[in-house]
Amino acid sequence: MPIEVRRFGVGHRRPNGPPGTTGVTGQVIHSDARGVISELAFGRNGRIEPHTNPNTTWFIVIEGGGWVVVDDEPLRVAAGEAVLWPPDVPHGAWADRGHMRAFVVELAGPDDAMFRGILEGRAAAIVPGPKVVSRGEGTLTGPEHPPPRDPEAGEPH
Repeated sequence: MPIEVRRFGVGHRRPNGPPGTTGVTGQVIHSDARGVISELAFGRNGRIEPHTNPNTTWFIVIEGGGWVVVDDEPLRVAAGEAVLWPPDVPHGAWADRGHMRAFVVELAGPDDAMFRGILEGRAAAIVPGPKVVSRGEGTLTGPEHPPPRDPEAGEPH
């Protein structure tokens, strides 16, 4: 099976966004029934006017910074920050002093918390029956007693 690559960024963007959007270009990276992932580039004074969306959406700033608004509450954002846009709540974004790049991850459907077992630290049993460990088993080794190596398993010597 070949590796699938989606190109985005400079040269792949087009004007994008809901009505009233200005100075923003973007590219859809993935879209299916589970959700949409897009990259957006805001020029100086680029903006997405407040609007609503029926899906939970994450606005993930990866470069530059600007502002987001959620339910009439503005907040300054910068690279390395992600803002939740809840479903059916007015939200928007803009870059005032410079540029901003962001990934937008829109999740379709209801929250699936009840199906996320392992993500919350629960593990399914591999074999039937309870397996309870009351405390850790084993020992730590220091440099004077290194653990045995298995060169046949590709481990270093």
